[in-house]
Amino acid sequence: MKKALITLALALPVSAHAAAVAQLKAFIASTKTLSADFTQTVTGGGRQETASGTLEIARPGKFRWSYGKPYQQLIVGDGKTLWLYDQELAQVTKKSLDAALGSSPAALLAGNNAIERDYTLRETGKQGGLEWLAASPKNKDSGFAAIKMGFAAKQLKQMELTDSFGNVTRIAFSRLKKNPAIPAGHFRFTPPAGVDVMNGD
Repeated sequence: MKKALITLALALPVSAHAAAVAQLKAFIASTKTLSADFTQTVTGGGRQETASGTLEIARPGKFRWSYGKPYQQLIVGDGKTLWLYDQELAQVTKKSLDAALGSSPAALLAGNNAIERDYTLRETGKQGGLEWLAASPKNKDSGFAAIKMGFAAKQLKQMELTDSFGNVTRIAFSRLKKNPAIPAGHFRFTPPAGVDVMNGD
């Protein structure tokens, strides 16, 4: 259940109380880089796991998704390759970034502005103080049955992802900063000496 997922895409000015689809488009159109803290809860198979960490994104195709608790895991997209480093297992998995993203949630946050090419967007109303939308992947091989995003004041606050096995991942974002200066080195990864490197393609 160690999963890292990520989310974003297009543009139009929008009021603070606009519907979620308009807020998503405005958020993506105005966001080149992004940083945030996150708390992630995965529920499925009678178990629940909670993790937390930080994320950094430089669109298109570059991101750093770092778990600090309860385990240390790092996912880096450098624009061409996706690297997944599990410190506990002393193992690195690498794969083509295009193949890894595809129509995945990562493509929403770090990808280009083609969200409506890959997803069908639908308003689902207001709940818990957030405006929610559902993004249904058009590619049934994306691995996700359903994706929901909650917005407030043009900011992405929460995501909820249901995979093809019925596991539900909920991600809450905090301390979100749009367009911060992020060093280019944060999106580069070199496997540490002594770890196993596996090709995930």
